[in-house]
Amino acid sequence: MSRYIMAIDQGTTGTRIMLVDRMGRIASLAYSEFPQIYPRAGWVEHDPQVIWDTTVNMMNQALEKVSATGSDIAAIGITNQRETTVLWDRSTLKPVHNAIVWQCRRSAPICDELKSKGYSALFQEKTGLIIDAYFSGTKIKWLLDNIPGLKSRARSGEIAFGTIDTWLIAKLTSGKIHATDYTNASRTLIFNIHDKCWDQELLGILDIPSALLPEVVNSAQIVGATDPSILGAGVPIAGIAGDQQAALFGQGCFRQGEAKNTYGTGCFLLLNVGEKEIEPGNGLILTLACSENGSPCYALEGSIFIAGAVVQWLRDGLCLIQNAIQSGELASSVENTNGVYMVPAFAGLGAPHWDMYARGAILGITRGTTRAHVVRAALEGVAYQVKDLISAFEESTGASFAELKVDGGASLNDFLMQFQADIAGCPIDRSKYVESTGMGAAFLAGMATGFWKPGEEIRNLRISDRRFVPGITDQERQRLYHGWLDAVSRVKVQ
Repeated sequence: MSRYIMAIDQGTTGTRIMLVDRMGRIASLAYSEFPQIYPRAGWVEHDPQVIWDTTVNMMNQALEKVSATGSDIAAIGITNQRETTVLWDRSTLKPVHNAIVWQCRRSAPICDELKSKGYSALFQEKTGLIIDAYFSGTKIKWLLDNIPGLKSRARSGEIAFGTIDTWLIAKLTSGKIHATDYTNASRTLIFNIHDKCWDQELLGILDIPSALLPEVVNSAQIVGATDPSILGAGVPIAGIAGDQQAALFGQGCFRQGEAKNTYGTGCFLLLNVGEKEIEPGNGLILTLACSENGSPCYALEGSIFIAGAVVQWLRDGLCLIQNAIQSGELASSVENTNGVYMVPAFAGLGAPHWDMYARGAILGITRGTTRAHVVRAALEGVAYQVKDLISAFEESTGASFAELKVDGGASLNDFLMQFQADIAGCPIDRSKYVESTGMGAAFLAGMATGFWKPGEEIRNLRISDRRFVPGITDQERQRLYHGWLDAVSRVKVQ
């Protein structure tokens, strides 16, 4: 009997492979970062071949750690950085260009043109999204418009488009399967989330040939099997979900009214709203998530572009810290930021502001400002952005958050989580496994193959690690937050 579910968690800065046993425990974990490519200011790319090579290496490493083989794997679940766009030759499986990463701003002029032509309401009505360079559709258009001869090759069916899940599935199956799931499709700006199909009108506006597009399947469904040459056996690929929807599922939030926030490279807050097609407002978007059985349901989402990445920047860009743990220690070494606010708008501002052209700033610096104050302001800046989202969610739904489940690497920072509880004004429940993204992919694949039963069995596999409760007064919370809103107003362009 197969012992594990393998989760491929392909993130923005690295690839993580997890082997999860029947008790929901991580039996083996392998992780490797890969290079980020910055061709010019505001542009971000990845090499798809490097992503694939890293994935294969980490799969083998995870298996070796527990002396397992491909035959020990019941199924594979894939979760991925969303919106990142890859085009490749169907026959050779060679990318025609580096992947354009979700953070990349190169298609902002395309977005501006669409807005100027009055398309904003149409795109939001059909896709639940706003027109922004964040999403895949304008990235596809940029590639087709800027690589000579590519559009005609796309029309003839020679070229395939995919987000990273689709790219990995193509490579895992040696090109036999070209598929994505509803959660990833809903992030492309060309998928109708009401009719649940690629939207021909939007494809026409962007001049994207439908021959490029993958089949769309449920998040918990066997879509194919790996080429036996990769893992030594044909392993079913049975779970697919974009990273944030996977984390929502991994946190057991597959019922209406349940919410989670993931602190990864960016920060993403999702609220399950069930089968109800509510109209998003306050800068939020409506997207597809996974119901209890893996079929599509709806979720409200607020996206922040820079969260854990600010800690990486403190380490690698400013050399203020040597590691992530030190950020919490330094932040705790001072009583407050001494009036300093950091707005980490390195790639613009996401929800609820949606300003593609805003850029980061450190405000309130005086002669008394120290390294510790700057580090603390950076961590607080992450929490303030989440507070912006919570306020927008509460205005949209008319209901306050009873609690917020959290995960992701930066959620391990106790200082950040306590300040988050303080500034949000609600308890923060941190999962024992902060890699809820990978756990969600594993749960979906295990559910599709009978490794686990849907519903309560999966929900009970989620264990809390620590609960943080607010520890400041409402008056202090409002004072601090007012300072943050003032800082944000100074970096906004639109």
